[in-house]
Amino acid sequence: VNVMAVIKADAYGHGAVQSAHALKKVGANWFGVSNIEEAMELRFGGVDGEILVLGYTPPEYTDKLIMHKITQAVYSSDYAVSLSREANNLGGCLKVHIKVDTGMTRLGFLCQKAGNITSCSKDILGVSALTGLNCEGIFMHFPCADSLDDGDVQYTKNQFNIFSRLISALEENGMHFKIRHCCNSAAAILYPEMHMDMIRAGVAMYGLNPSPVTIGKIDLKPVMSLHSVISSVKDVDGGTSVSYGRTECLDKSERLAVVPIGYADGYRRCLSGKAHMLVGGHRARIVGRVCMDQTIIDVSGIDGVRRGQEVVCFGRQEGSEISVDELADIEGTINYEIVCLIGKRVTKVYYENGKQTNIIGLLNH
Repeated sequence: VNVMAVIKADAYGHGAVQSAHALKKVGANWFGVSNIEEAMELRFGGVDGEILVLGYTPPEYTDKLIMHKITQAVYSSDYAVSLSREANNLGGCLKVHIKVDTGMTRLGFLCQKAGNITSCSKDILGVSALTGLNCEGIFMHFPCADSLDDGDVQYTKNQFNIFSRLISALEENGMHFKIRHCCNSAAAILYPEMHMDMIRAGVAMYGLNPSPVTIGKIDLKPVMSLHSVISSVKDVDGGTSVSYGRTECLDKSERLAVVPIGYADGYRRCLSGKAHMLVGGHRARIVGRVCMDQTIIDVSGIDGVRRGQEVVCFGRQEGSEISVDELADIEGTINYEIVCLIGKRVTKVYYENGKQTNIIGLLNH
C-alpha cells in the first residue's frame, strides 16, 4: 500500500518542506496539499515526490501543474472540461485523480446513494474521454471514520461500498485506475480492509490521534512541542488586576512570570485563565487574558524561577506533560487546529534521532 503524506496547511503547522523531506526518507511516495501554492512550495523546496492537489486550482494555472508534474483533483464535469481545454492549448497532458462525493457533501462527483452510481459513472466516463487529461486515480473522503457510534460506522461502510461499486461500474466500461484511495488517518487505523492502493495519512503522521477511539490502536508519539522562555518575573500584591480587561484580580500576593508568546503565535486567547504551562516540570496556570504577544502565568511555589528559563506550552518537561489534546479540550476544538494555528513568528527547530538538524525562523531565514 502506498502512503500519501498529507502536508497541507504547512504540514499541519510542522513545516511542509522539512516534513516532506523527512517523510520521503521513511517511505512516503505521495504528498497531499490543499492548493497549487502549497504544491509549488514543495517543488521550490526540492521535493520531487508525487504531489496531489486535493482542492481547487484555477484552470489558468494548468501550465504550472503540467510543468511541475503536479496531479490535480477533478470533481465535476465542467471543471474537467476547463482543465482539458487549457491542457490541449498547451499541447500537454495533466494527471488527475477523480474525486467522488460519497457522503462528505463537499467536493466530488455526487454518488451518495446506490441510485447515483449509474449517472455518476456516466459523468466520470465523460471525463475519461477528454483529451489532455490522464485519469490516473480515483478517491473519496470519510467524514466520520473517526467515530465508532453505530450510525457512523454504518455510514462509513456504506460509503466504501458505494465507492467500490462505482469503481466496478467504471471498470466494466473500460476505465481503470492505477491508484484508488479513500482512507484518512482514522480509517487507515480502524478499517484496514479499506486501504485499497493508498492511504492518506494526516494527523496521525504527526503523532496525534484522529479521535479518542483510535487511542491505543497504534503507538503514536507527538512530533511537535511548543516552547518559550520567561521574559520577566515579579512579585505582586493581592488585589492587583492582571492583563487586559481586569478579568482577574489576585486573591493574595503571587509571583507572576511573563512568557513572550500569545495569540498571534497561535496560543489562543480562549486559553486565558484556564490552561497551564510547564516551568521546571511544574504546572503554572495562566493568569488573566492571553495577549497578542505575551502571556502571564502564576509561578508561586515553583522554586528558582528566573528570566530566560524554558517554558513548555505543550509537550513534556521533567516528567510532566501538557498535551495538544488537553489544550484542544479547553478550547472546545480538535488537536488538528491547535498545531495548524502555530504562527510564522514561532521558530521551528528540527531534530532527528535526538540531534538538531535544522532551524527555520525569521532570524535564520
